[in-house]
Amino acid sequence: MTAKHHNHEPQDDPLTGKAAPAAAAEADAPPITRDANALFEQVTKLMGEKLELTDTLKRRQADFENYRKRVERERQQEHHRGAEGLIETLLPVLDGFERALAANNDPAYENYRKGFELIYRQLENILAKRGLERIDAEGKNFDPHLHHAVERVETTDYADGTVIGVLQAGYIFHGKVLRPAMVRVTANAQQQAAQPN
Repeated sequence: MTAKHHNHEPQDDPLTGKAAPAAAAEADAPPITRDANALFEQVTKLMGEKLELTDTLKRRQADFENYRKRVERERQQEHHRGAEGLIETLLPVLDGFERALAANNDPAYENYRKGFELIYRQLENILAKRGLERIDAEGKNFDPHLHHAVERVETTDYADGTVIGVLQAGYIFHGKVLRPAMVRVTANAQQQAAQPN
């Protein structure tokens, strides 16, 4: 048995001796070849659609992940805003504790004072765990973002603009100034005169 080889290249027309057109060769091609070409085109089209759908899916997943992160961030900010309001209303209570502790150093009230200090420390620790930080102002350079100057004191003992007294503590809550510290700031006339304008 001999196998017939089908030559799919265009054959010369036996009458004219010229090459047969390609369309005629396709029409003369066996049905299996025509089906293979159609399948190849269909597979190519489907692969393109698959890539397009994969890209769309990746974009949607990224959009959803960004949405999830944004919602989580907004939820956290809302939580901080709620806590911020409560803590802001408690700041005068802290101020009252500080004034009461500073007012009476009489040894007769020592037990009372210890109990008062214990309650004050508990409140201060609870607020610190929630994100409240006291602004450390004493001895620092005046910063208008953290300090509110209520008095300027003429002196040559300190550099110009140094905080030498805190009249009311300031607080930061999760990186945001909740209340600036009310401070007493130095004014050193000698340093001011030496600085060029």
